[in-house]
Amino acid sequence: MEDLSEPGPRGAGLGILGSMVLAEETRSRRKNPLVTGLLVVPVVPLAVLAALRLIGFDGDWYTLIALSLTPYAAAAGLLLGGVALALRRWWIGGVALVLAIALAVLVVPRLSASDQRDLHGKTLRVLSSNLLYGQADAKAVVNLVREQRIDVLNLVEMTPRVVDRLTAAGLFDLLPYRVLHPAPGAFGSGIVSRFPLKEVNLSGDSAAKQPGAEADLGDGVVVEIVAVHPISPDVDTPQWEREIKDLSRPAGEHGLRILAGDFNATLDHVAFRTVLARGYRDAAEERGEGLTPTWPSSLPVVTIDHVVVDNRAAVLDYRVFDVPDSDHRAVFAEVRLP
Repeated sequence: MEDLSEPGPRGAGLGILGSMVLAEETRSRRKNPLVTGLLVVPVVPLAVLAALRLIGFDGDWYTLIALSLTPYAAAAGLLLGGVALALRRWWIGGVALVLAIALAVLVVPRLSASDQRDLHGKTLRVLSSNLLYGQADAKAVVNLVREQRIDVLNLVEMTPRVVDRLTAAGLFDLLPYRVLHPAPGAFGSGIVSRFPLKEVNLSGDSAAKQPGAEADLGDGVVVEIVAVHPISPDVDTPQWEREIKDLSRPAGEHGLRILAGDFNATLDHVAFRTVLARGYRDAAEERGEGLTPTWPSSLPVVTIDHVVVDNRAAVLDYRVFDVPDSDHRAVFAEVRLP
């Protein structure tokens, strides 16, 4: 009789049954190429997105869309990397995690509030609302102005008809000073204020009017306000880039300035970061709310509405508010001046 205790090929003493077990174990250790392929496919666009974001290249309309989803890509990359490692696809998991971590390093700081300057000047409460071709609920906008004690209100996509509705709702009883350029569709904008306004050109040429004004707060304090609404990049991407960068004259070369409106850009677009790099700060990012989305209002996904503040000022508060019948959420910031 054969001694099965002696060393020999695994399964040799088990005949046909042992050979079948050994073959099954071998197959289980062999990685399924279909699973590997399914894991590789999403790594490719993740790598492209990370490269665009890290080198600072906005590209065309399609890459702009992708870049606006950078926070979601970072989260998806972490999940993908974890799944790949669990399935023993080591190099796929490693690459996905490295890319995701690189994006997360850029995104996560937006969740943390920054220290603010210790200033003792006047306080300005600013609200900006996109009125969706003038269809937004005028009474809701006026109620926000009243409840939040707004000093300066920027309105974009402001039509002549919505100006009539805002007037009937009592907006100009609360904020009597105005620089209004209503127009059909998305091309009208305006600034309404508790303080006297003097219109000045602060934005250069643009498809939609982006009015600017000096607000006289009294005691010799003047603040420059711009109602921001560059053309949508799906209409003309190069013009969108030019119109945003026209806003970016370095702070210090002019009076203290606040830019508020629909930038059609997120913190992951280099055109918008160019503005910030020249002496401004995003109010949402300063208060740890940089990932709070503003559009579309029905299911907010991206943050394209901003209050951008001269870095000589301090951001005391930031919030977003839903506005019925608008596709954007309104953005609010309380700013302390030097």
